[in-house]
Amino acid sequence: MQERARNGKITEFNEPFIEQRADPYVLRHTDGKYYFTASVPAYDRIILRCADSLLGLKEAKEKEIWHKHESGEMSRHIWAPEIHFLFGKWYIYFAAGERDNMWKIRPFVLECQGDDPMKDEWVEMGKIRRSDDDIYSFDSFSLDATILENKGTFYYIWAEKVSGGVGISNLYIAKMESATKLATAQVLLTTPDYDWERVDIWVNEGPATLKHDGRIFLTFSASATGECYCMGMLSVGEDEDLLDPRLWKKERYPVLRSDAGKGFYGPGHNSFTKLPDGTDVCVFHARTYRDIEGDPLYDPNRHTMLMKVLWDEKGYPVFDYENVLR
Repeated sequence: MQERARNGKITEFNEPFIEQRADPYVLRHTDGKYYFTASVPAYDRIILRCADSLLGLKEAKEKEIWHKHESGEMSRHIWAPEIHFLFGKWYIYFAAGERDNMWKIRPFVLECQGDDPMKDEWVEMGKIRRSDDDIYSFDSFSLDATILENKGTFYYIWAEKVSGGVGISNLYIAKMESATKLATAQVLLTTPDYDWERVDIWVNEGPATLKHDGRIFLTFSASATGECYCMGMLSVGEDEDLLDPRLWKKERYPVLRSDAGKGFYGPGHNSFTKLPDGTDVCVFHARTYRDIEGDPLYDPNRHTMLMKVLWDEKGYPVFDYENVLR
């Protein structure tokens, strides 16, 4: 682990909740238990924690529930796992590359064979399958899938690169037929339109959803993974056709970005959960220093942080480092 004291300082705001865990995902299940998973610095396994409270995840025992293959599919870059309970079972969605082609990143699924995701066996279900009328999805760099449930329908939202060169990472949405197959062809939700989404590389990724007062908010991460990494946001009414991209409103500016004064650098790839009293919480990663040696992707010190989400008079979420949970 790099010495944080050498590269930055811990302020009254940025003390990590869980160190060296990027792309964090927290689920509060119907029984009140909290589950946590995230990318680990070695990108070689999927871990899971469980606790009776959100803050209890900090000291909860961590279990490895799956390890990468030695070669072939799922043998490099095990990224951004999310745990979901849908269609009556537990699933983990994640992205992975190959040892001999490490940027051949594709989306995969694990299924739990019992009711206890911490104790029961997880089995590989392979790659997510596109709908029968879709000839495009998952043929190129694809990652960061999340699941949205709205009015009894499940939607799969993910990032995928298009065009030549290093590619442009867009966000897409489709209805789900099952936990492992899509029912509709991809629909483009957002592409990097603005300057803050185009720093070093053009990126929209890491989608996460939040509902409030009849509206669905979709946060996402933009630009490269260093100090410029930040969170943008789309929104749509929950009664609207979620597969009509014209109905989604994209905010002109980031809703969360680096703050040197409070000691947060490169905030992003978040998820949302709730406290027992209904308070919404943004779970995100950030570094506590700006300067990185080498490729930011392989710097291990993206730490999991927690922030209470407040709401403005228009019913939109407010992300403010003053509300970080400690």
